[in-house]
Amino acid sequence: MSVSIRLSRGGAKKRPYYKIIVANSRAPRDGKYLEQVGTYNPILAKDDANRVRLVEDRVRYWLGVGAQPTDRVARMLDNAGIKERAATVNPSKGEPGKKAKERAEEKAEKLREAEEAAKAPVEAAAEEAPAEETGAEESTEA
Repeated sequence: MSVSIRLSRGGAKKRPYYKIIVANSRAPRDGKYLEQVGTYNPILAKDDANRVRLVEDRVRYWLGVGAQPTDRVARMLDNAGIKERAATVNPSKGEPGKKAKERAEEKAEKLREAEEAAKAPVEAAAEEAPAEETGAEESTEA
């Protein structure tokens, strides 16, 4: 029998309250469980001491006999200092989607075109300016 440490939902609609339980991994979420080892109240402030309450010695026992915590419970155990959780690495999570990349490329292309259009009159004026200066110097010499 594989055992997991997971959350079991309680509370009213839009007012969740969770029990942290040890249950057979095939049992329903809110069904029969082996033992309740804590509670989690997401409505309370994050710095509130009663937000996550654990019975540490029972959690350590169940981890010792092979119970596997779910990801959410593993985060809670890591914050409590009971079991260290390896950081997950997902490099593509922050990467924009295909359409967003296309829009960014189009925007960059428009900016490049605008910069080139702005440079062309400045370069033409820069080429004409030395010719005017030499003409002005000739008139002052005469």
